[in-house]
Amino acid sequence: MPCALIIFEDEHLLVINKPAGVNTHAPSPFAGEGIYEWLKNREPRWATLAIIQRLDKETSGVMVFGKTPLANRSLTEQFTNRSVKKKYLLLTKADVSFREVTVKSTLSRVGDKYVSRPAKPGDELAETLFRVVEKSEHGTLVEAKPVTGRTHQIRVHAAANQFPILGDVLYGGTAFQRVCLHAAELSFAHPATEETMTFAAPPDFLGSARITIRESTINLAETNSFRLIHGASDGWPGWYVEKLGDYLLSQSENALSPEQNKLLHEHVTRLSLHGVYHKSLNRHVRGSNVKDACPQLLIGEKATEEFTIRENGIRFGLSFDEGYSVGLFLDQRENRRRFLTHYVAPDFSLPETYEVLNTFAYTCGFSVCAAKGGARTTSLDLSKKYLEWGKRNFALNGLSTEGHDFIFGDVFDWLRRLGKKGRAFDAIVLDPPTFSQSKESGVFRAEKDYGKLIQVALPLLKPKGVFLASTNCATLEPEKFLEMIHAPIAASGRKILQQQYV
Repeated sequence: MPCALIIFEDEHLLVINKPAGVNTHAPSPFAGEGIYEWLKNREPRWATLAIIQRLDKETSGVMVFGKTPLANRSLTEQFTNRSVKKKYLLLTKADVSFREVTVKSTLSRVGDKYVSRPAKPGDELAETLFRVVEKSEHGTLVEAKPVTGRTHQIRVHAAANQFPILGDVLYGGTAFQRVCLHAAELSFAHPATEETMTFAAPPDFLGSARITIRESTINLAETNSFRLIHGASDGWPGWYVEKLGDYLLSQSENALSPEQNKLLHEHVTRLSLHGVYHKSLNRHVRGSNVKDACPQLLIGEKATEEFTIRENGIRFGLSFDEGYSVGLFLDQRENRRRFLTHYVAPDFSLPETYEVLNTFAYTCGFSVCAAKGGARTTSLDLSKKYLEWGKRNFALNGLSTEGHDFIFGDVFDWLRRLGKKGRAFDAIVLDPPTFSQSKESGVFRAEKDYGKLIQVALPLLKPKGVFLASTNCATLEPEKFLEMIHAPIAASGRKILQQQYV
């Protein structure tokens, strides 16, 4: 369980400290999971979670979800009749002259934001009580108690009264790394016992909001490898930094700036790491020799030839000396976990005992997790070296390779061979590279040929079997990708019984 995220849980309630920068729920099917979907899709005991309240994407703090019909009814009623007590904290750079002030108005939507207008008879009223907590070099900390619960209410009322929230540029606030608004406290009656319960979480306006997201949703006792900086979404276009156990791997097309180097040194100190490697992102890497393609030591001490990292309690061997890729693609962490736990999403689980075909297996990350979860695996890859690496990953986790197949060869060729042999699988992993080439099948480009891959793999999938269909092709639109999956399935006369976007 990600302990930093969970404040309280019992049979009826789940209370969390939502990080800033995460939606309450997904705004669209392909926009990525909100915290609600992430929770429901992570643990079976959270499958029935219900949204009772919402916080803006950039607002952090205490949120409650219902787990039972009793909790849903009780909490909805309490929020509706305003018996729930809410306390927010905000930081502003404005020169605040009041000690306490009550703001009452009506809110109207204008474009992508709301405006505050004097209330007229019959208007729906929005009311917020503000109180100055303290002033410091960082600004003025203000407590806000919303009597009503309108969208953007605190943000609009603060801006309309000349103390916009730091970071809330939509409403006139000074630009900052996050919107400095935090749901600090929530009080309500427990749905079953009727006991008054108060949950609180302190704000952290000055710490890195992006690091907080990672550390809130990752169990650091089980996982010591994850992406720290993800390009433009973290304010660094074209730059990616991954924590891999005791090392950082920096990746970019261009040379690092002094500011980037400084940030890497800060991460090394903060995380007590051994060193940093840097890899130049090269679209023509296929023509490079192994030595030139390898990441280069930038800071600290050299890593051993093969070192071990942890992900969801599973151990993987990585290396900075084996070429362009280091042995594991971190973006599939949650999908590998699904094979480990058998749980995909509410009402969507893998069988307790099942057989998995892992195509384009690379170092067999999916196979290791499936095997650890009790599955029999077949790993298929064009590289003997990577399959041997996969066997070492089995050994790192106390898994025998006996009963598991490791097949060297062209994926398309072997899919046809396995089909002729009558092999069938409960689950098939299809996570090909964007581009590959073999003597048997020629060139494969995901944006053109993914449908062909589905078509060839489909005869090997058992009735009610599960495809994990994935691509890292950035130019392939989600709608087009789904079409490439759905079309061959429909043409075969088979039906999709359930699908989950993850």
